[in-house]
Amino acid sequence: MKTRAASLFATLAIAFVADSAHATASGTTVITNGTLINPGTGKVTENAVITIQGDHISAVGQTSATDIPKKGDRVIDARGKFILPGYIDTHVHFFQSGDIYTRPDAVDLTSIRSYKDEHAWIDRNKLDTLARYIRCGITSVVDVGGPMWNFAMRKFANSTEKAPRVAAAGPLISSVSRPQLELNGDPPIVKIETPEQGVQLVQKLAKEKPDYVKIWYIVNAENPVEKFRPIVHAVIAESHRLKLRVAVHATELEAARTSVEEGADLLVHSVTDKLVDDAFVKLLKEHGTILTPTLVVFERYGRTFANKLNLTPEEKAWGNPEVIASLDVTKIPADKIPERIKTALANPDAVLDRIQKTYDIALKNLKTLQDAGITIAAGTDAGNIGTIHGPALFREFQLMKEAGLTPMQILQSTTANAAKTFGGETGAKIGAIEPGKFADLVILKSNPLDDIARTSDIEAVMKNGILYPAEK
Repeated sequence: MKTRAASLFATLAIAFVADSAHATASGTTVITNGTLINPGTGKVTENAVITIQGDHISAVGQTSATDIPKKGDRVIDARGKFILPGYIDTHVHFFQSGDIYTRPDAVDLTSIRSYKDEHAWIDRNKLDTLARYIRCGITSVVDVGGPMWNFAMRKFANSTEKAPRVAAAGPLISSVSRPQLELNGDPPIVKIETPEQGVQLVQKLAKEKPDYVKIWYIVNAENPVEKFRPIVHAVIAESHRLKLRVAVHATELEAARTSVEEGADLLVHSVTDKLVDDAFVKLLKEHGTILTPTLVVFERYGRTFANKLNLTPEEKAWGNPEVIASLDVTKIPADKIPERIKTALANPDAVLDRIQKTYDIALKNLKTLQDAGITIAAGTDAGNIGTIHGPALFREFQLMKEAGLTPMQILQSTTANAAKTFGGETGAKIGAIEPGKFADLVILKSNPLDDIARTSDIEAVMKNGILYPAEK
């Protein structure tokens, strides 16, 4: 019986691939006999039947004798399988590839590949990058900042069939500049020196209808927290006046506290300099601020530079092979190795120790905020050096597990909670398997509630009602 069901599944999957020349599926599809997991409610439904009309879910229930599909319906027998809403990564950067060349402001390897050539590679490979998200069950992502090119990328992705839904922010508003990343007068990071300049940039961005305005709150000796606060205040106030949400990069507790006090809607990193206090937790709850932990990115620069990169099996299998090959720093010609990499290679234990100290704080903070009921939305910061577009999300899940989150809490963070970062009409239609939602879902071969590692045990992915078998 099991073999017959698997055969039926494969046959229908092929039929769906044939239909995929269209932007959305047509007709009626019925998924039967699987176990449905809706993390937002915590409800698990055995012998579920999910009816899909075109690109939307029209009905959800349990299989019974009266649920015999009508003639002409396409049927997927998901017996023994587990069905989840499509995963959502709430922190990616499409203007970065994840390879060793993508951040010349961090390590300058432009003598090997110019930044212009790097960005040209990114643009040529955008279809491949988007398809890798679908392969990983990720049907929606939030690009939290980049050049104005980001908005063209959002339009491209949202008109491409085999691609996640994309929300996007434009250039990062910051106290520092990164001229190494500017091409053709389109910088991904803009240094703002006065509140008035901040307001003007928000008004410019508003013309592109950004899903977020992004603040890069960098704290150092030259830029203490209070120095940049008037700009943060002005940018958030103007964004909210224009009905735009604001995401803030703030890894120091005081910068994060200031951001929330000023009205930030989303914090896109964990606090890593000290343990959060009760006052900060209370502040987040009062403001309803969402937190994206981005745990995986904290290890990837250092591990790459120290030649201690620990890519997961999913990353090795589903990450772009050119990107992964570039991350072997031992292949860089000796006369072109930047000092930062030389230092890391000379003392890798020091690098690993710094990473562990970061996790000693970040993981505890995540557990504290989860236990306090703060909305946690999974995200990776994919595109940064060593953080692989698509499968990096599975390493993020591992780290969330190490922090003490349960499988259901982690699943909530990448579905129902993550949908809240989208907002608007799209946010209301993703993150759950319910009537009226988009038909974005993942079919797994084993139960992720037993082990979060099973989130990558993918049989097939559906986006917009179109089924993509994992093997294809």
